[in-house]
Amino acid sequence: MAQEAIRARIAASPAAPATTPPAPAPARRRRGNSILASPIFETLQIRDFRWIWIGSFISFMAMNMQMITRGWLVLRLENDSPLALVLVMVSFAAPMTIVSLVGGALADRLPKKNLIIISQSANAVMTFVLAMMDASGTIWFGAVLIIGVVNGSMMAINMPSRQAIISDIVPENKLMNAVALNNSAMNLTRIIGPAIAGFLIIFIQTSGVFYLISIIYVLSALSLLMVKTNTVRAKSARKSIGKDIYEGLRYVWGDVNLRGLILMAFLPSLFGFTLFALLPVWAREALNVNSSDLGILMTMMGVGALAGTLGLAAIRKFSRRGLLLLGLGVVWGITLVGLANSMIFLVAVPFLLLIGLISAVYMSLNMTLTQLWAAPEMRGRVMSIMMMTFGLMPIGALPFGTIAEYIGTANALTISGAMLSLLILAFAFAYPAFRRIE
Repeated sequence: MAQEAIRARIAASPAAPATTPPAPAPARRRRGNSILASPIFETLQIRDFRWIWIGSFISFMAMNMQMITRGWLVLRLENDSPLALVLVMVSFAAPMTIVSLVGGALADRLPKKNLIIISQSANAVMTFVLAMMDASGTIWFGAVLIIGVVNGSMMAINMPSRQAIISDIVPENKLMNAVALNNSAMNLTRIIGPAIAGFLIIFIQTSGVFYLISIIYVLSALSLLMVKTNTVRAKSARKSIGKDIYEGLRYVWGDVNLRGLILMAFLPSLFGFTLFALLPVWAREALNVNSSDLGILMTMMGVGALAGTLGLAAIRKFSRRGLLLLGLGVVWGITLVGLANSMIFLVAVPFLLLIGLISAVYMSLNMTLTQLWAAPEMRGRVMSIMMMTFGLMPIGALPFGTIAEYIGTANALTISGAMLSLLILAFAFAYPAFRRIE
């Protein structure tokens, strides 16, 4: 009995837990799995999509850092000219309105992964050249424009493949989650990218930041080597690139819903995204900011955008998505008018948060519906037409940049926001069937 009592005390004693502690690793693994299993992150359970997401995060980090760094360089070279700033944005984006069509045709006939790797590597090289010219003092405005054209052309090859490959990897019923998460990668970098770049400019100048950006582009290209999916759509007869492009344009024009979705992507690009091009000049005029303050303002838009895309990713299904898209567009324009007339830093911040949230949900929802409506063998070309809208963003800002030279940036942005709301309302009444898109 005494021995049994001793054994019972030993078993109950706290000195014996030597065998229990090693369990935390599986517990941590279970916690990680439960996070991935949540409605928000469910598509990250797919290995290849995880690498696509990582590659997108790295690529968008480079792009957002480059955007603010290039803008700051141009303001320095051209004495704070809003028109010069818009021209540089046009040099980057204009090729996307033409080259993206080529990129889409290539995406439907060549391995998408290879196209992404090649384009990212080329961007790394061009950014490195820009860094060397900036560091040596040989940089001039024309050189920034030329390098912008090459960067924009490579982005036009990259983006249709990067968007279309998601549909090759993710099941259709999870596509909205995947598109929203992929866009959240961009929006997360909009939070940290501009802030990091604005802060680093103070210490290593614009040239040092360009060197860092070129390295980030290389990392983005390397991340795609981990993706195993590399589908190429079989074609019954080999056509020319021009024939493929024509076929894609005719396909989109012939489908009423696709035509409406593309138009709904064009309107914000022409009138809503003018803020992205003119924000540095508006912030200097209205708020008298420095480079780090500008980084904070752009970060606020990124915070709102990240919240919007993660919220959309958490929703598995909802109805009347066409009506929601229309409502978001109208509110976007009204909010832009409110921001344009804000003259205090702390008043501008909530407007930027809201614009970031609305624009991110709008574009993610539009992208999802477009991929769902497009036939798989046409998806690369359809996405390339969507990418043209990004090319139109600075082109749409060009007349408003010119207007800003004469009546001020705040007034130019007010006109832009008002036109966005009015045109989307006009579209809603002209195409009532769009409101019923599910």
